[in-house]
Amino acid sequence: MQLVKMKMFHMIKKDLSVLEDELLKAVTSDVPIITEIGTHLVKSGGKRLRPALFLLAARAGENFSIERAMPLAVAIEMIHMASLVHDDVIDKADTRRGSLTANAKWGNQAAILSGDYLFARAFSLTVGKNYGESIAMKLSKLVTELVSGEIMQDTTVYLADHTIADYRARIEKKTANFLALCCEIGGMVSGLGESDVKGLYAYGHAIGMAFQMTDDLLDITGDAKKLGKPAGNDIKQGVVTLPVIRALKTSADREELRRIVTCRDMTDEMVRRALDIVRVSDGVEYTKSCVDEYLSEAKRCLPENINSDVRKTFIEAADYIGKRDF
Repeated sequence: MQLVKMKMFHMIKKDLSVLEDELLKAVTSDVPIITEIGTHLVKSGGKRLRPALFLLAARAGENFSIERAMPLAVAIEMIHMASLVHDDVIDKADTRRGSLTANAKWGNQAAILSGDYLFARAFSLTVGKNYGESIAMKLSKLVTELVSGEIMQDTTVYLADHTIADYRARIEKKTANFLALCCEIGGMVSGLGESDVKGLYAYGHAIGMAFQMTDDLLDITGDAKKLGKPAGNDIKQGVVTLPVIRALKTSADREELRRIVTCRDMTDEMVRRALDIVRVSDGVEYTKSCVDEYLSEAKRCLPENINSDVRKTFIEAADYIGKRDF
């Protein structure tokens, strides 16, 4: 689990360790296969970025309580895990983070139902904890925005005519709003004032946009072993991301690239050719510049008067997102 080992998250290292134990407890069921699938998903690891941001925000004020914060942290990661299980079924993915996906190991039906179970279990963890209607509504919004983003993506696969505005709207719903709400809910739990909570939301939104752009960039430039999935997977699945959108506008080989990304029977050779075209275009550098803009915005949005160690860690998290290679 990469984030626990990273120095920048040292102040919540114990929190994240507790999170792992609580995740394993949360996926335990009296139905053995549910426990087996859930345990596999938890132990497959992950960046745990969403609960990490929530826990940091929860430590930003004076009212931090691990007992009060942890059920929300677990619920947030379980919602994320559930969405990935469903994504893998839709994408017919065999591996994630270097491990077999639930659908590859147990079949589509068991994977879909286990994802449903994780969603339901996540919300059950927050019942009776007196978080208030506002936080309950924000958790619901988190899921609806996430699903909306995925539907937007699914209905535009193998199409070449994407605008940058369309792309930004899609990743906002798919990723940025999720990270923004993690930070916002954490600020609310810690008892921060309204302006500081809004600042944390804006920070989370900006790094969410940067995170997804970096993720899309790594699909073009990353190492398959580090990513835990094949390079060019987005292209293979017909998902046109920012580096490709830019290359479709500026590359001398844009017509060839258009033919490839709109082909539903794409071969591995075609994927490699598409990657070559995008890599030598200005699509990679353009995307990097967009990431840098969002990360600068994230740092500007951070409230000045939150816990200084938390603020420093939030800044380091933004820097990490700009440099990550997995």
